[in-house]
Amino acid sequence: MRSQDVQAAPRLQPEELRTALAELKAVQAEVSRVYQGPASVSQMLLVSLLAGGHVLLEGVPGVAKTTMVNAFAEAVGASFKRIQFTPDLLPGDITGTFVLDMKENAFRLRRGPIFASVVLGDEINRAPAKTQSALLEAMQERQVTIEGETMALPAPFLVLATQNPVEQEGVYPLPEAQLDRFLLRISMSYPSPQQEAKMLASHGAGRPAIRPVLTIKRVLELIETTRKVGVTDTVQRYIVALAIATREHRAVLLGASPRASLALQAAARAHAILNGRDYANVDDVRRVARPVLAHRIILKPAVAVGGVTQEDIVAAALRDVPYDPA
Repeated sequence: MRSQDVQAAPRLQPEELRTALAELKAVQAEVSRVYQGPASVSQMLLVSLLAGGHVLLEGVPGVAKTTMVNAFAEAVGASFKRIQFTPDLLPGDITGTFVLDMKENAFRLRRGPIFASVVLGDEINRAPAKTQSALLEAMQERQVTIEGETMALPAPFLVLATQNPVEQEGVYPLPEAQLDRFLLRISMSYPSPQQEAKMLASHGAGRPAIRPVLTIKRVLELIETTRKVGVTDTVQRYIVALAIATREHRAVLLGASPRASLALQAAARAHAILNGRDYANVDDVRRVARPVLAHRIILKPAVAVGGVTQEDIVAAALRDVPYDPA
């Protein structure tokens, strides 16, 4: 990044950055005590938290997706609820409903699991679209409407949904409108042989207690700090150029939308904080481009059958769009 770009970025106090970075690294360390897998996954969860977005975790069963999300919620001091998606799950099972209190002879709201700061939607693509759509208002507006009454959800509000690969039996593809509400899609791979061996050695010893590193008040402060991270015109033009490249690719039916560009800027700001900087550069954008953009791209049917993936489109944009590395 050129010197005039750095000077143009609004600066945060060095002590504020150091404190934030130390706290965020402590959260990662706590999660790593339970989750044996790539550190990049917990880092991307922090990106989503700081950017105020939701995450779609994709991977085969048995790679500790649920365990990791639970540990993450504990480490950031957030309330946590889990929803197990099944084909017979109803929208009211997610949002809650009014029930008759026989003692008071009045209807009382029985809140659903959506009323938590961190909500795990486990195997979200095992439920049909009608039930999946119950999350749309909550994810976009941070509110739910139950029998005509609108209620705000806790702040912060973060949905971490797990998804099984679509080629497995008994799953439904998520609607495009719902996919667009996820800031990131993270693919969780198998742990390394060393990590898996460590998991075997510790199995049966009991799950380590997770120390709450943050509080809800502190999380909200960190989100506000992230919004102050500088993004120069140069970086914003690069973000727009990447989005346009996905739209103009010959294999794409629908490319990254302006909402995707906003999401990419927000994620780049969060990535900069995690690297102790008060400005986002093009390398931050490139680091988060795949998890932010790939799931928002719709391929032409004939191309999808031919083996081209959404990640291939983002990789082509990253390769072809000129950039000025920091």
